[in-house]
Amino acid sequence: MTAQTDSIKQSVKETIRTKHPKTVAELFQILRKDYPTVTKEKVVDAVKELKENGKIELELPPPRAENYLQYLQARPQNAWFYLVIAASIATLAAVYIIPNTYPAVVFRWIIGSIFILFLPGYVTVQALFPTGKELDDIERFAISVGLSIAITPLIGLLLNYTQWGIRLNPIMASLCLFTISVAAAATYRKYKIVLTNSLRGK
Repeated sequence: MTAQTDSIKQSVKETIRTKHPKTVAELFQILRKDYPTVTKEKVVDAVKELKENGKIELELPPPRAENYLQYLQARPQNAWFYLVIAASIATLAAVYIIPNTYPAVVFRWIIGSIFILFLPGYVTVQALFPTGKELDDIERFAISVGLSIAITPLIGLLLNYTQWGIRLNPIMASLCLFTISVAAAATYRKYKIVLTNSLRGK
C-alpha cells in the first residue's frame, strides 16, 4: 500500500511538472490512464500531502471575468483590496469620529499606525509585484513597511509646497487617495495578467 501511495505521489509530481493540469479533476483523469484502479480520494490525499511537504504549490483558479468590474467581484483574489478600503474607512472614522480619550484612543493609535506605516507600502508592493510569486510573505511585509516609511514623509513633503500645507485634513485626504488609487491600479494589473493567461489558454 505504501509503495503504491509513493508511486502515486511521484506520478502526481511528474504529471504536474510535464502536463500542467489546471485542476485536481484533470490531474485525476490523466493519472487514471496509468492507474486504472486509483480513486479520486487517493489522488486528493497525495496532492494534500505533497502540498503540506512543500513539494507542490496550489493556486486558486483564475476568476472568469469579461471586464475589470467583473474581476473586482472575485472575492478570493481581491479580498486584500476590500480590506485596504475597509482599513482606510476605519482610519477616517478613528480620526474624525472616535473621541481622543482612553481607551478609545488606543484603537486610534493601532489603526493609525497600520494606515501610515503599512498600507501605503503594501499597496505599492501589490502594484509592483502583481503576480504574488516574486516575494514571500516575510519579504512582502518587510518591503511594505520600508516603502511606507519612505512614502508617507514624501507625501508630507509634497504637501508642504502646496497651498494646503502639512495639516491633518490634507494629510488624511492625500494618504487615502494614494492608498486607494494605487490599490486600484494593482487590481487592474492583476486583472490584465489574468486576462493574458486566459487568452494564452485558448
